[in-house]
Amino acid sequence: MKTLSIGIIGLPNVGKSTLFQALTRHKVNIANYPFTTIDPNVGAVAVPDERLTQLSKLAPQATVLPAVIEVVDVAGLVRGAHKGEGLGNQFLSHLFPIEALLFLVRCFKDKEIILIIDDPKEQLTVLKEELLKKDEEIAERIKKEKRELDTPRLSEKPYLVVCNVRSGEENYDCADCNLSLDCKLELELSELNEAEKKELGESSKLPVLVNSLYKLLDLITFYTFVGGKELRAWPVKRGTLAPQAAGIVHTDFEKNFIRAEVVNWQKLLEAAHSTRASTELSRTSSGQAAWSEARQKGFLQIEGKEYIVHDGDVIVVRHS
Repeated sequence: MKTLSIGIIGLPNVGKSTLFQALTRHKVNIANYPFTTIDPNVGAVAVPDERLTQLSKLAPQATVLPAVIEVVDVAGLVRGAHKGEGLGNQFLSHLFPIEALLFLVRCFKDKEIILIIDDPKEQLTVLKEELLKKDEEIAERIKKEKRELDTPRLSEKPYLVVCNVRSGEENYDCADCNLSLDCKLELELSELNEAEKKELGESSKLPVLVNSLYKLLDLITFYTFVGGKELRAWPVKRGTLAPQAAGIVHTDFEKNFIRAEVVNWQKLLEAAHSTRASTELSRTSSGQAAWSEARQKGFLQIEGKEYIVHDGDVIVVRHS
């Protein structure tokens, strides 16, 4: 299964690797000089999902696996990157397989940290211009070679603008900002447990960011139970048909797809709360009783190859 990915891009020293580490909890090289990151850092980020938490109560012994998206920390871009400045061609090449972009701009003021451009608006302008110029350069080369473009244009990828600020300090304004957060604080919070965060009176904005990235990729979530032993959330593009969703679970499922048994997650919980299912759940500690009850109540639908998967569907794939 290909994991859908977000690329974090920005000028050198805006906080990309700090944000990446906070999101993924991977230790990466963070330093106060340009081009600390040469090869991209890649990590998986779990998508916060209260529905998954509720469904997990149906199978307390089951392994619970959240949906994930991939985050790629690409080295800092500079003006002239499309021409190779600052290893720009190498860095830009890492962006082509990525589905969406997170533009990170630094909005806090700190003379001790090297930054090529202070103004957040100009930082964003440089990033967008470099992507556009790279697209133009590639389009011109393809035209000369008389072949078709086989990759999406960098400048046309969906994006989110995130402003790296310092809490309680003076920050630059950025009208294009979609979300402001303190990357340094987020990294510190990522290393604390919930009790420690509560004691400090701090809460993380990362769940808001991750859910925003999920929406940016136009993803929805469906769920599978495997024998009452594994409950898993799966990210899928909105509008995906049942056989293609089945193929995300296992490649053979798409090819050998017969039908899908589908019930909305809330209806499954409703079935679980009935007297009959609750009694059986106390003995089985699995979601099988709730599934049987959902079938008896008519909540469960049998769907074929033309069924479009909905956000919150719990699915059992029947295949040959």
